[in-house]
Amino acid sequence: MTPVQFNSRPDLTRSGVGIVKASTWDAGTPERQREAVEAVRAAWGGRPWPHPGLLSYTVHTGEDGRTLFHYSQWSGEDAYQEFARSGRDARNAEIDAAVPGIERLGPQTFEHYRSGPLGISTREPGCVVVVDVEFAGPDPARQRGWVDAVFEALGSEPEPSPGGIAAHFHVGTAGDRVLNYAEWETAQDHIDALASGGGGVGTLTPQWERVQNYPGMTGGGVHRYTPALSLTAGL
Repeated sequence: MTPVQFNSRPDLTRSGVGIVKASTWDAGTPERQREAVEAVRAAWGGRPWPHPGLLSYTVHTGEDGRTLFHYSQWSGEDAYQEFARSGRDARNAEIDAAVPGIERLGPQTFEHYRSGPLGISTREPGCVVVVDVEFAGPDPARQRGWVDAVFEALGSEPEPSPGGIAAHFHVGTAGDRVLNYAEWETAQDHIDALASGGGGVGTLTPQWERVQNYPGMTGGGVHRYTPALSLTAGL
């Protein structure tokens, strides 16, 4: 049986990842949020690694004091479906027994598309910013075009954000959504970047204006999280 290994962060650009599952849990209060993290730790740490197709499983706590963001890397959809049939319910039942009434939203399915530096820092992230962008109807080319436009805008920055570490962009398999998993040194670094006057983390360049007014973009959201635990199969 393969044991569970606890890590400080997932490898966002590791090879062999076919899909990513992202979901949000709402525990309701800061106390229940903390209890939910410990329940996940116990439910997963007390069992062998559930499936060779699960490459990593990561949980972050929302700064709202109630949500948890779940990010898992899989070799493919078949591996996830096998886990859902045979391994997920026992873990969730143990978590629900410890923290009853958790509301689960998702998961949604993504493919990793592009990663790159977000600023000038190479330190361990103390904050993860999840940017969710929605588009009007499925259009895989539009998803990728928007991400490419973001990288052009990042390249146009005269002064990169000092606390930015890396941005990892994922495109939804349904064709109408992009998720950016952005790593920052601290939440305050991200707050300061938003206050730069460009309507986002960048300065007001033509490239950023194009990103913000991209055709077909209908909405989205920005949420800050603190890394809580990240699991992989042990040796």
